Amino acid sequence: MSAAEITGHTSLDPATSSAVRSLVGAAAEVDGTIPISEHVLLHLRHGGDKHTAHLLARTPDAAGGAPAIIGYAHLDLSDPTEEPDAELVVHPDHRRHGLGSALLHALESASADTGRDGRLRLWAHGQHPDATRLAHAHGYVQERVLWQLRRSLLSPLPSAALPEGVRLRPFRPGVDEQAWLAVNHRAFADHPEQGGWTHPDLVAREREPWFDPKGFLLAEATTDGRLLGFHWTKVHAQDPIGEVYVLGVDPSARGLGLGPALTIEGLRHLRQRGLAQVMLYVDESNAVAVRTYQRLGFTHWGTDVRYRRSRDRTVM
Repeated sequence: MSAAEITGHTSLDPATSSAVRSLVGAAAEVDGTIPISEHVLLHLRHGGDKHTAHLLARTPDAAGGAPAIIGYAHLDLSDPTEEPDAELVVHPDHRRHGLGSALLHALESASADTGRDGRLRLWAHGQHPDATRLAHAHGYVQERVLWQLRRSLLSPLPSAALPEGVRLRPFRPGVDEQAWLAVNHRAFADHPEQGGWTHPDLVAREREPWFDPKGFLLAEATTDGRLLGFHWTKVHAQDPIGEVYVLGVDPSARGLGLGPALTIEGLRHLRQRGLAQVMLYVDESNAVAVRTYQRLGFTHWGTDVRYRRSRDRTVM
């Protein structure tokens, strides 16, 4: 069993946040995928809120110096009607010594302290075998599968014209936030993780180095300027690779062919940026969306899994 000390925090100072990001980077280098999601990285860069808990696993280094951070877990308590979302990462040099189990127990205890009976929705990015074993060993079962799809931008793009009476323009920071949030909420009414975004959620992403309003395409009606849909693209500088970050159509504009047209316009923008490849995330269970993206040349690349503890298992 790991001898590391695990402590809980509602916020992290800049030095500690930087150390956690270094841990995340070390894990990503070995595993080939970032072990925590984007909103957790945003909390690390900009701070979380009262609905966030950070768990740190520290142990002195071999020379007996200051404690080093060798494990990290994040607990998202923002949804009062659901079990908290949780993610964890262990430094590659400290794996298979019980630290993952210790962090998971600490997450369950933190959940129990909030009156959630210790249950979690546990994310595993990249479907790493160690993460799968950890989940199964503690009675967690697969609940949701998120696919990463990719496509070459060097191959021909299909043609898809914008519907009549619709024009494209870039997002205007400081002007379009409320209109975009309203359409995003309606477009993803059945998808609370995306549809529940708030103004601070949006502004936090506008502050990110990758944010480019020219790649945040808005479709509006030519008659009254009403926002009908959007394709927000993202460029990952480290790879580099483009991403279909968020694509949405207002329910009032569905059936016009706006979704495919927005998709192609975003892919063209990314290709004009000189990128050779593009990625996106889609629920495996969303058969319609998967088929649509496959028709556009996307193929399966990677998998993220969310686990939930079986109802017959209780926190020890």
